[in-house]
Amino acid sequence: MTNWNKNIYRSLIISSFLGIVLLILFGIGKTLSYLNTGADRSSMLHLALDKAQVYLPKVIWSDTINPGRPIEKQTLLDIEKDYLNAWYVRQVAYQTNLTSGIDDYYTISAQQNLIKNLEVNKQENISIKGTTTNHNLALDFYSADGQLAVLTDKNVKEYQQIYQKNQLLLETEIQSNYQVMLLLEDGFWRIRHLVKEKTQTSKEILQTDGFVKVIGTKIYVDNQEFQIKGINYYPQKTPWDMFGDDFNTHVISKDFDIIKTMGLNTIRIFLQYEDFGKASVKNEKLHKLEQVLDLAEAKDLKVIVTLFDFYGDYSVLDWTLTHRHAEQITTAFTNHRAILAWDVKNEPNLDFESRGKENVVAWLREMILQIKQYDSNHLVTIGWSDITSGGILKDEVDFVSFHYYQDIDIFEETYKELNSKINKPLVLQEFGVSSNREFWNPFGTSEKKQAAYHEQFQKIIQEQDIHYLSWTLYDFEEVPESVVGNLPWRKHKQKHFGFIDKAGKKKKAFEFTGN
Repeated sequence: MTNWNKNIYRSLIISSFLGIVLLILFGIGKTLSYLNTGADRSSMLHLALDKAQVYLPKVIWSDTINPGRPIEKQTLLDIEKDYLNAWYVRQVAYQTNLTSGIDDYYTISAQQNLIKNLEVNKQENISIKGTTTNHNLALDFYSADGQLAVLTDKNVKEYQQIYQKNQLLLETEIQSNYQVMLLLEDGFWRIRHLVKEKTQTSKEILQTDGFVKVIGTKIYVDNQEFQIKGINYYPQKTPWDMFGDDFNTHVISKDFDIIKTMGLNTIRIFLQYEDFGKASVKNEKLHKLEQVLDLAEAKDLKVIVTLFDFYGDYSVLDWTLTHRHAEQITTAFTNHRAILAWDVKNEPNLDFESRGKENVVAWLREMILQIKQYDSNHLVTIGWSDITSGGILKDEVDFVSFHYYQDIDIFEETYKELNSKINKPLVLQEFGVSSNREFWNPFGTSEKKQAAYHEQFQKIIQEQDIHYLSWTLYDFEEVPESVVGNLPWRKHKQKHFGFIDKAGKKKKAFEFTGN
């Protein structure tokens, strides 16, 4: 009898469990069904636009005075917001060949032309990835009843990648003027007419002629020739988190003193895109960066600032957000004397395979233009992960930067080959070897061999008169998985590239840092 009761209880428990599982699965199914069939795509897109700023081209109003009815500030802001959103949903539509969201920002008549274009593109298997980077607006007319507005949008810079069957056919930059009519309908300022008046190609690269400049293969600071002798820098306790909660100017100041005793004149530091606030750069991060730059200036050190560490999207629709990130940082420090150069991105060629080389290069090219637009006092470069990538965008950057962690015995020959092809300064932006001989790498390089490596490299650097920044000042206790992954032998290797060990003792390689 007892066993019989136990079996009944077990059956009840199992049945109840299965019933609960079935109810959960049923609920998930209903939810997915609702999301897939009941949600309107255009309303979802509009909700996303309301919740987050996803499209932030530079907007300048040159004239908002209306001779008829004065326009309210909030109305002007509403017009600007809906107008930019209209551009965004249009770019999404041309990229996907779907009409999601266009009814929110275009009148019925304006939708017709757009829909016809999308139908043709879909039939031809064509998609267009595009964005605008700036809008220069003027208010031409605002009706007395507050229902109609006419704008002129001048010198709109547009970038487009045109694909057919997923193959890139054309990459173009154009600059156009638009006449725009908007109607207020159901609380939205919808585009009624969008008429392009003028189109011209736009490929101009602004030239730097400020505190720092390049003439031929030489770098000049305040009209004096400058030879980069430097090091990549993180504080020992906060690698890859220099501007975080443990930011300490006292520690940084002492480290700068050490760097000066090494005979060096330049440091390279890194700003992480998300950590600094992405499109809305955090004021506290800017203040910390200012403190670092002020300390460097006081110690007579120049700084190469890497703007986009830990960024990897590059999609055209994300461009304007990254432009605002670069604008806020570069404009804040355009007059700072400590900065030598802006390094656009750390090792972007590592993203070629996953993100597409053409997407990465296009983003870099446009970002160079953006930075030079906002800061004409400093140089611009790109930190390629290897020497073979050095020729990419060589005409756009002010000097070519590359990293070298390959066989030291073939470096000189490879360097000479690149130098013969590029008539600009070349900067060996990272190089070094790990002295890791712990459990995970028992046959690794010893501290003695690390010193011999740097001694050999310094002889090559002096013979070839090479600008350089070694990797790095300190050995580290911890290295984030986001840097090298979670494999222990890779993490432990990254911990031992420094000239000073974890206990603060100078390693043998310290003797060969640049004195």
